[in-house]
Amino acid sequence: MDQALIDRLAAAPVAAGRLLIEGEWVEGAGESPVLSPIDGRQLTTLASAGPEDVARACASARAAFEDGRWSRLAPSARKAVLHRLADLIDKHAVELAVLGVRDNGTEISMALKAEPGSAAGTFRYYAEAIDKVYGEVAPTAPNVLGLIHREPVGVVGAIVPWNFPLMIGAWKIAPALAMGNSVVLKPAETASLSLLRLAALALEAGVPPGVFNVVTGPGRVTGEALALAPEVDVLVFTGSGATGRRLLQYSAQSNLKRCYLELGGKSPNVVFADAPDLSAAAKAAATAIFRNAGQVCVAGSRLLVEASVHDAFVAELATVTRKMAVGNPLRLETQVGAVNSLVQLEANLGFVADATREGGEIVTGGTRALQETGGYYMDPTIVTGVRPEHRLYREEVFGPVLAVAPFADEAEALRLANASDFGLAAGVWTNSLSRAHRMVRGIRAGVVHVNTYGGADVTVPLSGVKQSGNGADKSLHALEKYTDLKTAWIQL
Repeated sequence: MDQALIDRLAAAPVAAGRLLIEGEWVEGAGESPVLSPIDGRQLTTLASAGPEDVARACASARAAFEDGRWSRLAPSARKAVLHRLADLIDKHAVELAVLGVRDNGTEISMALKAEPGSAAGTFRYYAEAIDKVYGEVAPTAPNVLGLIHREPVGVVGAIVPWNFPLMIGAWKIAPALAMGNSVVLKPAETASLSLLRLAALALEAGVPPGVFNVVTGPGRVTGEALALAPEVDVLVFTGSGATGRRLLQYSAQSNLKRCYLELGGKSPNVVFADAPDLSAAAKAAATAIFRNAGQVCVAGSRLLVEASVHDAFVAELATVTRKMAVGNPLRLETQVGAVNSLVQLEANLGFVADATREGGEIVTGGTRALQETGGYYMDPTIVTGVRPEHRLYREEVFGPVLAVAPFADEAEALRLANASDFGLAAGVWTNSLSRAHRMVRGIRAGVVHVNTYGGADVTVPLSGVKQSGNGADKSLHALEKYTDLKTAWIQL
């Protein structure tokens, strides 16, 4: 990748963000500044959708669904449009990645792959799935024909987070559109710009007006209005547990819309003394928590290390961590980018302060970095001596803060791994195939990595258990959220 190209794109002015309703870019009820986490300066402004704006977007989506401009297109026609959109994402990949980094602070080396690269692949995957999803014929008596149809649910409201807006947005938008639904998207107020650009590309690709609408603004106003909207049949969300609980309440207060929630995690990364390569495990453990400044739903934020190698492993991990380059996320050499906002940075530092009060020991990091830039940076932080009753062990930080604890044997490792209200992801490092299988079966998590951490692609589901949520993103299983089953019972 050419750093000069990145620099040119990073210097370009960013147009004010508007709402997309019925294929038109319109003003909202208000406007808010967009501050870049890179330097704390205003990047542009963003339209804030009020309840009336959200109602218009939902009405547009409903009308588009009912008149069949998308929902009743032949599967091959929808497939062609989504392939064109994937091609456009690839064509504008660097532009999209740079725009996203300026907005949310992810390091560009990671953003290029995780954002436009992943989004294009996701749209292609579900485009190809469109004409390969069949209904069923039931085993009935000879004088009865039982047919099971799969039909689009109608209007999908999608609320996505700020850490990987394009990637996670595509996980929700692509299967919803593939199955013939209309979508109203609500991006995070601190990371809307790349999704607004995606919406423009969707129109260019041929997604009909009204089928894909975007409303930006604060969650307490825009998100609440979307969650309460009677026109929305299904609501999909990635974010905090507190917001997820409110969305369930809004569903109950409105039309009992189905809610599928991915609510983050406090994922254990378990290292046994017989790991095939402890040095490789240390490097992977650092990447698992510190890339994107720890702002990753599946981040390995609890490191559990077998006691016999604990001290040596932590020492090697600290050496790796201290060498990680923290800085401007638009530089290709940067390994740890900016924290998304000043509010998030202060919350991260609060976790570190609480950890030390509770008896944890800071091995490295624990402080704000590069404050002179005006941006929001934090040194990668390792805290040892963290126990299950400590806040840092129990709660998701969503920042570059790692809690480390030792364990004596496999039984204790499993107990500590499951000592959490969350269950999104996990990692296990061992040379024993039998132990790996036992840990995979024993750990309560939606995905368990073995001798690696991260990298699971769109072919496999990501689904949470316990308070990490419900329903699956990615894979063909995600289509279940966006379709209804209808039985036809025909007397012959």
